[in-house]
Amino acid sequence: MSQKPPANGLRYRDAGVDIDAGNDLVDAIKPLAGSTKRSGVMSGLGGFGGFFDLRGAGYQDPILVAANDGVGTKLKIAIDSGIHNGVGIDLVAMCANDLVVQGAEPLFFLDYLATGSLDVDEATAVIASIADGCLQAGCALIGGETAEMPGMYSGKDYDLAGFCVGAVERGQELTGEDVAIGDVVLGLSSNGVHSNGFSLVRRVLDLAGLDYNSDAPFNPGHTIAETLLAPTRIYVKSCLAAIEAGGVHAFAHITGGGLVENIPRVLPEGMAVTLNAGSWPVPPVFPWLSKTGGVPRDEMVRAFNCGIGMVALVPADRADSIMQVLMGHGETVQIIGNVVPLEQDAAPVAIEGMDGPWID
Repeated sequence: MSQKPPANGLRYRDAGVDIDAGNDLVDAIKPLAGSTKRSGVMSGLGGFGGFFDLRGAGYQDPILVAANDGVGTKLKIAIDSGIHNGVGIDLVAMCANDLVVQGAEPLFFLDYLATGSLDVDEATAVIASIADGCLQAGCALIGGETAEMPGMYSGKDYDLAGFCVGAVERGQELTGEDVAIGDVVLGLSSNGVHSNGFSLVRRVLDLAGLDYNSDAPFNPGHTIAETLLAPTRIYVKSCLAAIEAGGVHAFAHITGGGLVENIPRVLPEGMAVTLNAGSWPVPPVFPWLSKTGGVPRDEMVRAFNCGIGMVALVPADRADSIMQVLMGHGETVQIIGNVVPLEQDAAPVAIEGMDGPWID
């Protein structure tokens, strides 16, 4: 049955979109974006696009590298727990870490936030964490979009997407073509689940009858939400330092697909890696997930990072010095394996010691 419009006319706000709230958000985030300014930035927020000067950033013959990603269903934990001050770091990490594995320095970042009803304070907290991530990655937040879409998102739901552009001087790209038999595999520790596998995490929590405010059995004294929302590590500055030191043949960012599917992306044809499962510390959340959910080990290493967030493939005679560089930038690093010939009908990643007391 049709209805008559209000006597004073229908406004956009009556349809669920508050333009004034959007303007308030822009005013709130301008100083946050400004705090990330770096060499090369030519404009602030408010225009139709962001300008960036590659020569101003110090590049002579650059190749651009671009990446985009999201945070995934980890956002559901942030939304339901009301903890929003880390998901923006996750967003930047998922993009910027993908750039640095190709030898590129992240230069600038753009975000997209979509929600059913804009909460200015909540959105400001999210974008403040994006700015924090940009500072950790050394890139500038030069633009973005906030979309208020009633009817598309229910309740307090929102979604995030990020877009990052970086550059590397021509001829200095990391493609994996220099990887050689005998190279050492260095594992840079993660600080937990990062931003992959959360649909499975949430399913295990349901099976265990736990909510996000419950005390975390894998981190006593902290809630499940606090522990699981630990932001993804941003490895950009440590990896760039390792590249500058010389000798890195390849990096692999360990995201969805885990060790077994991400390392092969940088291996030349005919090569494989053998990893020693006992050579790195596994954060307690992973054995808890495996035991509580009955998740098999082969599924664990495909769904989760299992304690390694980034891998470097380096010559054996450079391993110690590159480890020192990485550790000097705050990373926890172990030698976790070697590059070997790929045997016929064998998997490109073999994890030795999975039959011992490792994940479960």
